[in-house]
Amino acid sequence: MTAVAPTEQQYLTQLRHLLSPPGDPSTIDAVQYAVVPPHCCIREPLQSPLVPSSPVTAGLARRATLRRSLSLVADFRFEQSDPARFYGALARDTATLIHDLWTGATGTTLDGLTVLDVGGGPGYFADAFADAGARYVSVEPDASEMHAAGLDARGSVRGSGTALPVRSDSVDICLSSNVAEHVRHPWVMAEEMLRVTRPGGLVVLSYTMWWGPFGGHETGPWHVFGGERAARRYARVHGAQPKNRFGVSLFPIRASHGLRWAADTSSGELLAAFPRYHPRWAWWCVRVPGFRELAVSNLVLVLRAHAATDRGLGTTLAR
Repeated sequence: MTAVAPTEQQYLTQLRHLLSPPGDPSTIDAVQYAVVPPHCCIREPLQSPLVPSSPVTAGLARRATLRRSLSLVADFRFEQSDPARFYGALARDTATLIHDLWTGATGTTLDGLTVLDVGGGPGYFADAFADAGARYVSVEPDASEMHAAGLDARGSVRGSGTALPVRSDSVDICLSSNVAEHVRHPWVMAEEMLRVTRPGGLVVLSYTMWWGPFGGHETGPWHVFGGERAARRYARVHGAQPKNRFGVSLFPIRASHGLRWAADTSSGELLAAFPRYHPRWAWWCVRVPGFRELAVSNLVLVLRAHAATDRGLGTTLAR
């Protein structure tokens, strides 16, 4: 039997805990089933989760400056040419964002919490969450994407976001960053995120909206004239197909779709909805139907997971 380093053993134990079905640990090396320890209850949200003064977003609001916004936008141009630079900066900002939201909701830190990242890709976020004291696990459907950056894949599981290979009520925070626009049925994935999150835990779903400036990813801004047309233009100009293909790995998702799902789902309660990359003084954009589809660019939905007995079938597709 091959010896395993202590740090690697911790990762393996964590993964086995998340993947083992209750009462049947024999399926994964006979690891004993354990329950994620409870944490303090989340404070009650304000009446309107679209109001920027929600206590959940208080810490982030202080950090959401124009300087931060410009820095993040400046890194977007390196997504394809220098992904380590782009995703490294995004990882650090995301870990801080999740810390701010959790602290605003509970008054505690991420130390010792289990964070599941749905669509974690090659693992750029792992170190940022480890530095914050969290136990980070990612789920990624594409094996080649998992190893694209040559990073250590410990703590990564191959699986689909619409059928997460994770036990119900087993993580403290379930995160998805810029993934929903790449999923054909994003609200099935969102319901799965609520399923695996323990009652009282947080689900943070952030996605890029189609009609915003970055909706077409590398094919933008021409995507506003049609996804297929933008893909053909990209191939003609660059001599290669875009990584994100309209109708295959990129779909036209809107703010209204996510807000409708969050209002309708019986599996969780919407605590906050705000533009991810905007400075605090521009958060009002999310409250204006129609205009927000163009101006918000990336929407963050923060939900508190309900107990399993309070959950219904949920909403799977946006109407």
